[in-house]
Amino acid sequence: MASPSRASLAEHSWEELRSGGVRFFERLDAHLGVRVKGFLDSEACAHLARRVYSGRPFWISDFDGVQFSLGRAWYTHLEQDREDEYFAHARTSNAQVERFVPGLQAQLLQAISTLVGASAFQRPGWCGPGVHIFPAGQWLSQRGGDIHFDTEGLSQTQCQRRSRAITLVLMLQPPESGGALRLWDVTYEGSDEVPEGLSRRACVDAHYATGDLVILDSYRLHQIQPFTGDRDRISATAHAAVDASGSLWEVWF
Repeated sequence: MASPSRASLAEHSWEELRSGGVRFFERLDAHLGVRVKGFLDSEACAHLARRVYSGRPFWISDFDGVQFSLGRAWYTHLEQDREDEYFAHARTSNAQVERFVPGLQAQLLQAISTLVGASAFQRPGWCGPGVHIFPAGQWLSQRGGDIHFDTEGLSQTQCQRRSRAITLVLMLQPPESGGALRLWDVTYEGSDEVPEGLSRRACVDAHYATGDLVILDSYRLHQIQPFTGDRDRISATAHAAVDASGSLWEVWF
């Protein structure tokens, strides 16, 4: 994997990426991430955010209410020893996401397929793309999220082979201030431990406006920054990795 030439984001319109005029992986490898401004328009995002709130009785509470999700996120269940619950309710999770934000999973699957130039499918038995809700004025907004890699859904073989894997984060409702995604020039080297001297490593903050899409290498170290104001931070997320065949991409949340 090529080291980024500088601590920056590549920024492209969706039309540039969709048309094939920009080689996505070349841009991703040369930067800490790729940002697509206005992937969805503000009206569509406002509608989706309202739909997310209408599904509040079905939100999944994680870490004692520090954060919530519409649909079940694998990493939160893994870290809370709830893996059985994740798989037992995967079908229900997908149905609830489709009920409250219809078409969003399909749209993110199509976006992944477009970016990687191959067919993308929902990983069998797993939860498809879902939505994270980080409440305003609560623990995460005050302290920021954990510093981490997105390797939890990857197999040992995928990690050893460094199989291609990406994370897509679509901002449906940004907080009033802050809440950027910080990306470091640090990639996974077989351990989830945060390396020493992180403050001296190059990084960039991916700031979001409504409807912006940020794509990062799943092996890249990153963290949600603290945010302020009365507005919750709501984003849709999809993880994707090339499967054993090397020609198809599997997607999960």
